[in-house]
Amino acid sequence: MALEGGGGSLSEFYSSSKRLSLKVRDALERLERLEYTSSSSSSLSSSDVAVVGSSNDQAPAIRRDINQIQSLCADMDRLWRSVPSKPQRDLWKRKVEQVIEEAESFRASLDKYQTRQHKRMQEARERAELLGRASGDSHVLRIFDNEAQARESAHRSSRLLEESLATGVAILSKYSEQRDHLKRAQRKALDVVNALGLSNSLLRLIERRNRVDKWIKYAGMVSTIVILLVFLRWTRS
Repeated sequence: MALEGGGGSLSEFYSSSKRLSLKVRDALERLERLEYTSSSSSSLSSSDVAVVGSSNDQAPAIRRDINQIQSLCADMDRLWRSVPSKPQRDLWKRKVEQVIEEAESFRASLDKYQTRQHKRMQEARERAELLGRASGDSHVLRIFDNEAQARESAHRSSRLLEESLATGVAILSKYSEQRDHLKRAQRKALDVVNALGLSNSLLRLIERRNRVDKWIKYAGMVSTIVILLVFLRWTRS
C-alpha cells in the first residue's frame, strides 16, 4: 500500500501500531501478574507497597504508548479513505477499526488497574492509621474480630443448611421420579398379564374349533366310503 501521510505510508503506520499493541499488551499482562502476586495476602506488606509503587511508575509509559497507538489510528483513519480500490478500502477500514478497539481496550484496562491500585493504597493507609490510633484499644479490636468471626461462622452455617436443603429436595425429587417409573412399569406388567390371559382363551377356542373340524372331516370320510360301498353293491346287483 503506497498511500502516504505526513509521516509515512498506511502500511508503515499499521505495522508501528501493531508493534506498540504487542508492547502494551505484554506490559499490561506483567502489571496484572504483579497485582495478583501482591494481592495474594489479605493486607499490603512493605514489599507489596513497593511492588505497587513500581507498577504505578510503569503506568505513565504504558499510557504514552496507548496515546501513540491512537495517534497512529487517527493517521490511518485519514489515509484508508483515500484507497482507490473498494475491496482494499474495506479491508483497511476493518484493520484500522480493530486497532482502534484494541487501543480503547488497553486504555480501559489501564484505567481499571490504576483505580484498583489507588484503592488498595488508600485502604493500606487507612488500615495503618487505624492500627496506629488503636494501639491502646486492642480489647475493642478483639471484640470486633470476634464479632466478625461469629458472623462468618453464621454465614457458613447458613450456606451449609441451604446446601443440605437443596440436597434433600434433589433426593426427594429422585424418589418421586423412581416411584413414577415403578407405577408405569406396574401398569405395563398388568397390561401384559391381561394380554396373556386373552391369548390363552383364544388358543383354547382355536383348539376346540380344530377338534370339531377334525371330527367333521372324519365323519365326511366315513360317509363318503359308505356311500361308495352302497353304490358299488347297487351297480353289481
